[in-house]
Amino acid sequence: MNNDRRSFNKALGGLALAGVAPHALAQPAYPNKPIRLVVGYPPGGANDLNARQIAVYLGEALGTQVIVDNRPGANAVIGTDFVAKAAPDGYTLLASGMTGLVLNALTYPKLPYNPVSDFVGISTTASSPILFAVRPSLGVNSLADLIRLAKAKPGALNFATVGSGGSTRVVLELLKINAGVNIKYVPYKGGGPAITDLIGGTVDGLGIDFPALYPFVKEGKLRGIVITSENRNPLLPQVATAAEQGMPALTCGNWFSLMAPAKTPRPIVDRLHAAIAKALAHPELRKIMIEGGLEPVLSASPEAFSTFLQAEMGRWGKVIKAAGVEAE
Repeated sequence: MNNDRRSFNKALGGLALAGVAPHALAQPAYPNKPIRLVVGYPPGGANDLNARQIAVYLGEALGTQVIVDNRPGANAVIGTDFVAKAAPDGYTLLASGMTGLVLNALTYPKLPYNPVSDFVGISTTASSPILFAVRPSLGVNSLADLIRLAKAKPGALNFATVGSGGSTRVVLELLKINAGVNIKYVPYKGGGPAITDLIGGTVDGLGIDFPALYPFVKEGKLRGIVITSENRNPLLPQVATAAEQGMPALTCGNWFSLMAPAKTPRPIVDRLHAAIAKALAHPELRKIMIEGGLEPVLSASPEAFSTFLQAEMGRWGKVIKAAGVEAE
C-alpha cells in the first residue's frame, strides 16, 4: 500500500514539474450538469415560446437538461443583465431577440450591460415577421385603408406597443415614417394585455410577432392587414405582405438567438453552436416551430451571428434616430 501511495505521489510530482496541475486531469467534459436558459420576459410571448421549444431538443443534443428561467422586467434588461454577469462556463445562457440585444442598446440612455462586449453570440435560432392587426370595427382591411384613415384623422388612431422602445414600437415607427402618417402609441407591459385590449376595442391596432397574433386573426377576433415577411405566411395566406402593398421598406422581422457571457471558452461556444444546429435540424422541432409561426434560422457560425448583430444595430439605429424613439 505504501509503495502504491509513493508511486502515485511521484507521478503527481512529475505532472507538477511538467506544468500540468493534478486537478486538470479530473476536469469533466462539458456539459455535466443542467444548463439554465434565461428569458427576459414572462411566459407566453414569442421569446419564451422559442426558448421552450428549443430547450428540449438542445438538451437532447447536449445530453443534459436545459431549463428555461424567466426573469422578466424593464423590457428584458433584468434578465439580460443577469446573464451578462453570470460565470462564463456555459451553464447560464441567454435566449434573447432583437429588443434585448439591439433596440434596448439604441433607445436606453444607459444600460447595465453592453450587448456586444458583455456577450459572445452563439447563433440565431428563429425569426418571425411582424403581423399588424386591427379591431374589426375599425373598418380597415388593408395597409392602404389604414394609411387613408390615418391621413384623414391625424393622431386619432392608437396602436398598442409592448413597452416604449421595443420591436413593436420601432416597427410602428417604421410604418409611420414610410407612410407619412401620425399614429399614436400606447405602451403595455406585455403582448398579452395589449392583445386583450385590442380585442376589447380599447386600442385600434397592434403590430407584434406573428405567433402572438395569428390565432386571433384566424378566429376572426382581429383583422390582419399586413405582414412584414418577404412572402405570405401559409398560416394566414389571406394577409398580403408589405411589399405586395407597396411598402417594401417595411419588410423586416424579429429574430431570436442564444448568447453566452463574454469570455466563455471557445470550445464551449463551438459545442453549443453544433448542438443548436442539431436541434434545429430535427424534423419534429422544425414542425413545431413552423406550425407555431416561427421560422428556424441557424447562423453559419458564431462570427456570422456577430456580423448580423452589428448590421442590425446599424439598420435599426437609423430608424430610431429618424423617429426619435427613446425608452421611457
